[in-house]
Amino acid sequence: MDGVSGLEDGAKSIFPNVIVQRCIVHLIRNSLKYIPSKFYKSFTSSIKKFYTAPNLKTAQSEFELFKVAWSQYPGAVSVWKRKFHFVEQLFYFGSAVRKIMYTTNPIESVNSSFRKVVKKGAFPNEKALFKLIFLRINELYSKWNSRPVPNWALVRNQLDTDPRFQSRFRYFSDF
Repeated sequence: MDGVSGLEDGAKSIFPNVIVQRCIVHLIRNSLKYIPSKFYKSFTSSIKKFYTAPNLKTAQSEFELFKVAWSQYPGAVSVWKRKFHFVEQLFYFGSAVRKIMYTTNPIESVNSSFRKVVKKGAFPNEKALFKLIFLRINELYSKWNSRPVPNWALVRNQLDTDPRFQSRFRYFSDF
């Protein structure tokens, strides 16, 4: 999720056991507000060390180094202190899964695409709107079908061996 207020609570009210994952890209953008632009590259490089770490222990160590190194920008460090539990949650998953779930940009792209086609006019009824969205989904499918998820076999195996997802994942992989 991108941090829209109320979204996490709404998801948890519908799906009580959901693990809400904040978009790391959005957190980076939020923290960059406090950093002079000439330091963006080194700052984001420091952040990348902990959210792409091989394991949680290394991520926590890198985060401690980050806090010390960037302490002269307390606003930026505070963003990460308040939201570090979302970084820690990434390590509930295998490295291949983490790599594809650290950003919500693909989801935002789909939502933006839906907003674009819905904006174009009034609809005589709900069925007309559903048809338009269905057609847009088909367009997106044909556009994105040629771009597979990187390392999908590894992602699939990591999800399939995770007890939290096994039953759901195996059910849908039979189709």
